[in-house]
Amino acid sequence: MSKKKKQIDLSPYENREPLCPHFGACGGCTYQKIAYETQLKMKAEKVRDLLEPVYGSFEFEGILPSPSEEGYRNKMEFTFGDECKDGPFSLGLHQKGSFMNIVNITDCHLIHSDMNQVRNETRNFFNEYYEKGEVDFKNNKTHVGWLRHLLVRRTAATGEILVALVTSSPTFSGIEKLKEGTFAEELVEGFKERLLGLKLEGKIAGILHITNDALSDVVKSDKTDILYGNDYINEEVLGLNFKISTFSFFQTNTKGAEVLYSKAREYASKSYGLLFDLYSGTGTIAQLMAPVVNKVIGVEIVAEAVEAAKENAALNGVENAEFVAADVLKALDDLPKPDSIILDPPREGINPKALGKILSYKVDNIVYVSCKPESLARDLQSFKIAGYDLGKACCVDMFPETEHVETVALLSRV
Repeated sequence: MSKKKKQIDLSPYENREPLCPHFGACGGCTYQKIAYETQLKMKAEKVRDLLEPVYGSFEFEGILPSPSEEGYRNKMEFTFGDECKDGPFSLGLHQKGSFMNIVNITDCHLIHSDMNQVRNETRNFFNEYYEKGEVDFKNNKTHVGWLRHLLVRRTAATGEILVALVTSSPTFSGIEKLKEGTFAEELVEGFKERLLGLKLEGKIAGILHITNDALSDVVKSDKTDILYGNDYINEEVLGLNFKISTFSFFQTNTKGAEVLYSKAREYASKSYGLLFDLYSGTGTIAQLMAPVVNKVIGVEIVAEAVEAAKENAALNGVENAEFVAADVLKALDDLPKPDSIILDPPREGINPKALGKILSYKVDNIVYVSCKPESLARDLQSFKIAGYDLGKACCVDMFPETEHVETVALLSRV
């Protein structure tokens, strides 16, 4: 006797049809069936409910919406695979709850139509050879296969597009024709020509071939060959220019980042003297704050991001910004005492030992930019014990259609 599947009732918040044809199968965009105004309300309430138990009353400024609900992502990583075992050839995103199955994305609403075109043309090109048995994709269990990922970045200001095809070395393929001769090189060259033949709104600034033989599914480079153009694109944020390479950290919502950084700059308006920008990434906040402080020191553990920050500072004529490639916990031992601090830590928040050092400076004002409100609420308990009041907090929606939200908090020493 078969059991009937239990029907799952819709939430009262789910009051519209999903925007994307892949909703449900794809693991992202869980808020698509919720009206955007309701999404904003839910995110703001979540943050307020997390912060109020720590600080009680404070000035909560609500939530600032993303300038665009759709097409806002400037970077996507797609995976080659099949929709199910021995299923159709796919290039897309992992199926919800699956390590192996790949949803064959055709029209992602989070990205610009140019990026959708690049992905679809890439899939069509390699599928022609897959159907003839001349190419394969990496199997995450056996680790055999050639095609791995497609990384696409597109700038909002200039429309420049950077495309990176990620494969294993041909020796990892299960197909002899790929292992021998120059067939793999011919495939990559044909891929380049197909992309250059696309009619796009923007323009392709660079096409790369990245070789990655790591066993894990992470997108990284053992070797990078430039097939066309440059290995970077140029973006503009609040009047500053930024050179973005393949793996540079950059906020995925460029116009949303302008809203976020404007709010952080507003909260940090009382900064002076020496400012620390901790977890500084490619130095965007540091460069925005440089005109109103004597000096700013950015600390970031990712060396490539630090090099990008230095290059971008020189590009923007920022001379009073210094960038240090080091873990924040260790770097603080070798730096002078700051006058104010801006924090933008990763999702897990601030390392407790590093937080102790930060609080020991006893600076008057600290601006905390957080991408995970749960981590922020946890860390704020330490700020409160150390004698800091939460003066203001504001949410910025950088990720429409998802549960994620950024929060900016202003902490002042009593």
